[in-house]
Amino acid sequence: MRKLLRSLGVAKKRYAGLPNVIGVGVGYKKRGRQDTDEPAIVFFVERKMPIGALGVDDCVPKRIGRHCTDVIEVGEVRFLGRTERLRPAAPGSSIGHFKVTAGTFGAVVRDRETGNLMILSNNHVLANASDGVDGRSQQGDPVYQPGVYDGGSDKDVIGHLERFVPIRRFRKDVECRMAAMGVRAANAVIHAFRPHYQMRLETFGAANLVDCAVASSVAPQDLTPEIIDIGKVNGVAVAEPGMMVKKSGRTSGITQGKITAISVTLNVSMSSGSDVVRFQDQIMTEMKSLAGDSGSLVLDEENHAVGLLFAGSNEFTVCNPIQAVLDQLDVELV
Repeated sequence: MRKLLRSLGVAKKRYAGLPNVIGVGVGYKKRGRQDTDEPAIVFFVERKMPIGALGVDDCVPKRIGRHCTDVIEVGEVRFLGRTERLRPAAPGSSIGHFKVTAGTFGAVVRDRETGNLMILSNNHVLANASDGVDGRSQQGDPVYQPGVYDGGSDKDVIGHLERFVPIRRFRKDVECRMAAMGVRAANAVIHAFRPHYQMRLETFGAANLVDCAVASSVAPQDLTPEIIDIGKVNGVAVAEPGMMVKKSGRTSGITQGKITAISVTLNVSMSSGSDVVRFQDQIMTEMKSLAGDSGSLVLDEENHAVGLLFAGSNEFTVCNPIQAVLDQLDVELV
């Protein structure tokens, strides 16, 4: 290895400045696209050029010292922005329903029945926070990567809304006509004595378990299952208090924290402010998150999926249990 590193030093000093060379390192020689066990000084180029198109002094030598060389075409190497258009698109990047600003692409999943690859995120990211009857979204709606807030448009369609679990509002105005008439009559009396007071009737609905949806992909080759800065998912784990977890989100990137509590029931305010949604059996974590991180997959330290991030405050982040998400949508992680 010492002699190989000495040859690498020579390569950096003499040949790293050659036209089209963007990097050099130590690896193994490839022959006919097949890996070998022969150590080599590897040169990385944006684009391979025919030897005839290069000057004598612009060619990578076949050997440096006692070691062979190899040239690998890698294209342009650049920072990968989470809010940019990515193809293949990776979990951890910006995504959203065409009527939604932007959320996070959570994971690549496989339909249990058809085997088709799909995109996992929240209902409020891929289905516009629909309760299933409000017309906020419908099957087949386009999903952009990146999301609208990040410049996504019709040219950036990565998939189409396939299915979602409706979000049931916990508190909303009573829609009964007779009850509404009674409220108006009562307010007429109240306003005579207290002009700034008003009576309001509300109904309280059932609690939700998940905030999730999947979109079918336009082309499977446009997706990669490896999460940005985390990598491949290694299955599923059950959340436990004190467990360290992490996520890769569109806005705040990689963050980590402990699970504070499980089996949590809590009220979550929707973006409209007046709507309150109750969730039960949730996971509360100390992991930081920001607007736009919704939809991120939450994993333990061994990359086992634990939850699907959907809400948070300034100090805490809330997740759906991942197995409930997968079962409700009838999918499996890839």
